Amino acid sequence: MGLADLHIHTIYSYDGTATVPAVLRRAHEIGLNVIAITDHDEIAGALEAEKIASHYGMEVIPGSEITTAEGDLLALNIREKVQPKLSLIETILRVKDLGGISIAAHPMAGGWGMKSLTPTSILKALRHPMAGNALVGIEAYNGTAIDRISNHAATLFANGLKIAHVGNSDAHIIDT
Repeated sequence: MGLADLHIHTIYSYDGTATVPAVLRRAHEIGLNVIAITDHDEIAGALEAEKIASHYGMEVIPGSEITTAEGDLLALNIREKVQPKLSLIETILRVKDLGGISIAAHPMAGGWGMKSLTPTSILKALRHPMAGNALVGIEAYNGTAIDRISNHAATLFANGLKIAHVGNSDAHIIDT
């Protein structure tokens, strides 16, 4: 079994500081086997990483952190940009149409301009007949969340849901 981080940013994000090769190198150094590049409303960094991942002994899942009208959503296994600012359900359905899956990013987190989904919006999406099948996970732990209470709240909320619980770094810099 390998280790994965499904929420990493590069310089393709407005707030990312590391190049794609630097991220891949560092991920390999710390023992990750799989990463998802999820730049804000962008896919170019993920596609670049996917092309060169084998040189670093990594597997890359192309993705994006999409700004929805209700908060941020991780879209994995997509190779096209998704229009930001759509409703959460519209965004999930667009990701599904592209062959991807969705994970609720840093729910209930505050600070640093995080645009987080609320429990109400997540439950509404999960109850939707089509979107509910494509929203497959919730970020129960986010390494960038300033208020650690939000991670605790997200974990408690996630425990009541029949979807995957993931923990990610949400890395914007390379910690050396």
